[in-house]
Amino acid sequence: MTEKEERLARERAEIAARVASFRETQQKFERARVEYCGTTLSNAVNGSGRSSARR
Repeated sequence: MTEKEERLARERAEIAARVASFRETQQKFERARVEYCGTTLSNAVNGSGRSSARR
C-alpha cells in the first residue's frame, strides 16, 4: 500500500469506530427513553404511590 492508501485506510477505520460509538450511544438513549416511558405510563395508570398535595 502506498502512504496515501494507508492514510485513507486509517481514516476509514477511525470513521467506522466513531459511527459504531455513535450507534451505541443512540441505543443507550433509546433504552433509557423506553424505560422512562414505561415507568411514566405505569405510574399514570397505577398511580405513583404518592399522595398529591394539590387538588
